[in-house]
Amino acid sequence: MTVQSDRKGQTGREGWDSAALADPHRRDDKAARVEAMFDAIAPTYERVNSVVSLGRDAAWRRVAIRALAVKADDVALDICCGTGDMIRALATATPRPRLIIGVDFSEQMLRAGHYAADVASMTALVRADAQRLPLADASVDVITCAFGVRNFQDLPRGLDEMRRVLRPGGRVAILEFAPPDNVIARWGFAFYSGVLLPRIAAWISRDRVGAYRYLPRSIQTFEKRGMMAERLRAAGFTRVSSKSLNLGSVAVYRGEAD
Repeated sequence: MTVQSDRKGQTGREGWDSAALADPHRRDDKAARVEAMFDAIAPTYERVNSVVSLGRDAAWRRVAIRALAVKADDVALDICCGTGDMIRALATATPRPRLIIGVDFSEQMLRAGHYAADVASMTALVRADAQRLPLADASVDVITCAFGVRNFQDLPRGLDEMRRVLRPGGRVAILEFAPPDNVIARWGFAFYSGVLLPRIAAWISRDRVGAYRYLPRSIQTFEKRGMMAERLRAAGFTRVSSKSLNLGSVAVYRGEAD
C-alpha cells in the first residue's frame, strides 16, 4: 500500500504550551500544531489509545460503523484515519465496503499504520487536508471520522467537505469526545482526562509536544453535543442524531445526505 499525497507538509513545529492551550480552537496555527503533534506521537498512538480508553475505543468504533448500515458496494471514506484503526474496523463489517479511502494530513500517522494483505488491497491512503478533500463531488457512500473533527482548523468547512463528497443517500458517522451531562460523571471525566490521562499517556509516548495536554483542553473548549448536531444540519445533513457512549463522555453523531 502506498501513501498518496496532494499537499506539502506544514512548517510549524511548535508544541502545545500553556499560551497555545488557552483557546486552541481559535489559533490561526492550529493545523500546523496538530500536524506536528500527530507526527510526533505516531509510533505510540494506538498503544496509548488502547491503554487510556481501557480498551473501549474498539467498541466505540463498532457502534459508529453499525450506525452506517454499510453495503457491499459502498465506497467508504475515513477522515483523519491516522494509523488505520477505523479502516481495519470497516474492513471487518458485514458486509464490508468494496473500497476504503483513508485521509489524514499527518504523514507519520499514515506510515505507522499496519494492515493485513486483504485490507491493504481494498484500501487507498491519501495524505490530504480534511478541509480540502481531493475527491469529486458525490463520490463516496459512507464517511467515518473518529475523534478527528475536534482537530479541524475550521469545523464548518470540514463538515461542508464531508457533505460535498457524500452521494445522495450517503451516511456519515462521527465519533467525538464530549463532557458528560451528569454532574458526577462530568467531574470524573474531567479528573481522568485532565489529570490522570495526560500523565499516563505522556509516560507511554514520551510526549514532548504537549499532545496529551492538548487532548483534555481541546475537549473542554469544543462544541457541546447540541451545537455539534446543529453544525451537521447547517452543513446540509438530514436526519441528524447523536448517541451517548461511555457514561456520556463519547458521542456518535450520525447524518444523511438527501
